[in-house]
Amino acid sequence: MTQSRARARREFGRPLDFKRGVVELAHGSGGRAMAQLIEELFARAFSNPWLKQGNDQACIDLPAGRVAVSTDSYVISPLFFPGGDIGSLAVHGTVNDVAMSGARPLHLSVGFIIEAGFPLADMKRIVESMAHAARADSVSLVTGDTKIVERGKGDGVFINTTGIGIVADGLELSGDRARPGDRILVSGSIGDHGIAVMSQRSELDFATSIQSDSAGLHELVQAMVAEVPQIRCLRDPTRGGLATTLNEIARQSGVGMLIEEKAIPVEPEVQAVCELLGLDPLYVANEGKLVAVSPPEHAARLCAAMRRHPLGGNAAVIGEVEADPHHFVRMRTAFGGNRVVDWLSGDQLPRIC
Repeated sequence: MTQSRARARREFGRPLDFKRGVVELAHGSGGRAMAQLIEELFARAFSNPWLKQGNDQACIDLPAGRVAVSTDSYVISPLFFPGGDIGSLAVHGTVNDVAMSGARPLHLSVGFIIEAGFPLADMKRIVESMAHAARADSVSLVTGDTKIVERGKGDGVFINTTGIGIVADGLELSGDRARPGDRILVSGSIGDHGIAVMSQRSELDFATSIQSDSAGLHELVQAMVAEVPQIRCLRDPTRGGLATTLNEIARQSGVGMLIEEKAIPVEPEVQAVCELLGLDPLYVANEGKLVAVSPPEHAARLCAAMRRHPLGGNAAVIGEVEADPHHFVRMRTAFGGNRVVDWLSGDQLPRIC
């Protein structure tokens, strides 16, 4: 028995039953049951010097540079899907939001809202997945919080994460920096995550081998900015997919965009499922892809650098920025026509992240 487990047995008596037990309201009461849940689940999985201090905050030293901060909440349904789960997704999603500034992600905070009756086995699986993702992404979960709500007042578990990282001096990436003539790139095939999640929903019945692309993109970003520090903008096309991301950048920068349908990488199985369900892959969420806007003279070199990285092997130049006072995003179709790729009024795939 490890020293930490022996101490927990002395303090709490019977250990938590991670095979048959469930989360109870008492685990959020602030008393002994809550302390036991924190000690035997969260502290054990996320162990690091800041958590071991046992404070309500983490006091951390940061290297030189500008601090990048991002926060996000995860309400995905179902909680487990091919290629990931809500735990790893929460880490990757926030790491990527920080990384899109060009920052090197360093630390995360995490908040759990858990429904009473949620199986401890599933909670342990989610927490261990988060811990594994954090180690793989070289970030530390330094502070957190747990709240328990009554049965029927939640949907299993919701997770909020906040990430901080450091942007090197002189690096400026922002959605308002795109200029006419710039090239638009994507790091790989689009729509994988959204279709992988949809395949597990009970109201739909289709089999697919598609896996979520959920992954931390910070190392890919570092390789890109090392090769082409002149990159204008990076963005991860999550909710709303590629189409929404391009519209956001166009509006921020006051420009238009023209993309080529033939150049956009889409896996044949993703395309087939979208046709079956009446979806447009341009609007389907991604969790391990990025969009880059580059000055034209650097685009080929940037694309080559992306392709040298395992997470950018299918990178492609898909279009260019153009002057347009209406800020339209247009696509030249495979048949040679043109269509406006507009914002959706809602979400064609709700609760996808």
